[in-house]
Amino acid sequence: MLKELFSEQRSLVNAFFDAIDLVEAQKVLDACLACQGKIVFSGIGKSGIVAEKLATTLTSTGTQSIHLPPTNALHGDIGIVDSKDLLVLLSKSGESDELLDLLPLAKQRGVKTMAWVSSPASRLAKLCDFAMTLPLKKELCPFDLAPTTSSALQLIFGDILIVALMKTKSFSLDDYALNHPAGAIGKKATMQVRDLMLTGDALPRCQPQMLLKDTLVELTQKRCGCVLIVDADQLLGIFTDGDLRRSLQKDPDCLNLPIADLMQTSFESIAPCALAFAALKVMEGEKRVMMLPVVEGGQLIGLIHLHDILQAGLSK
Repeated sequence: MLKELFSEQRSLVNAFFDAIDLVEAQKVLDACLACQGKIVFSGIGKSGIVAEKLATTLTSTGTQSIHLPPTNALHGDIGIVDSKDLLVLLSKSGESDELLDLLPLAKQRGVKTMAWVSSPASRLAKLCDFAMTLPLKKELCPFDLAPTTSSALQLIFGDILIVALMKTKSFSLDDYALNHPAGAIGKKATMQVRDLMLTGDALPRCQPQMLLKDTLVELTQKRCGCVLIVDADQLLGIFTDGDLRRSLQKDPDCLNLPIADLMQTSFESIAPCALAFAALKVMEGEKRVMMLPVVEGGQLIGLIHLHDILQAGLSK
């Protein structure tokens, strides 16, 4: 049963994408960009829940927005809306009495109104300044009644609009970080490599002329999984636990070779000002490494380890 329902919902969502009017959708984006005040979302029932989600996401991504339940608006909260705002009314049928009752009050204040409906012939679509039709083949509900596919389409259209606004306004990661100082999102957007990297005496260093056997103490005691080969703080190469195993398998006498003959001179590195989450993506990239040297101006200043990033609560 679940397989059939997944397939049916995918078919219904694909039908929406096939039928959506991109010219009209562009008009919605243009109206949002032209809004000099707030974008006010309102809806009843499940559409109201979607309206609240879209308003909060817009606010966090650089566009002033609020959620205004129509019943609250009719009992005093309409006072928060003014002529610079854009009122977006979400309704599958376009016949919700509460939204229809809200329209005259909005028009009295000179507010531009927009309806997102699945019924273009509805009263709400006709009475608003602009109506965006969200094509709906049917609800996933077996009775074609419970808002299932229709609310999903409202959310999909709204999220696409929000990302389009972010891109058009060049909303940056730094801007995003200002609005998300806490939680996993905040860490991903603000925590830098310098906040987690090992420095100073904690770094496993050795000189290029040292024999491999003489570097084993540093490799073992620092427990970083590698040693960093430096000359006057210039990073020349890296030698890992894995390199040690491979070297011993290839040549048991390698312990008497200089580390410069065995080190990797081609390696990934990262800057201290880079985001720790960016370091994680590098580590989990094509080469799949456990640690990254932190380099600035060619000078070794630190080492960041995958375990430290994960322990800080950062993950994909």
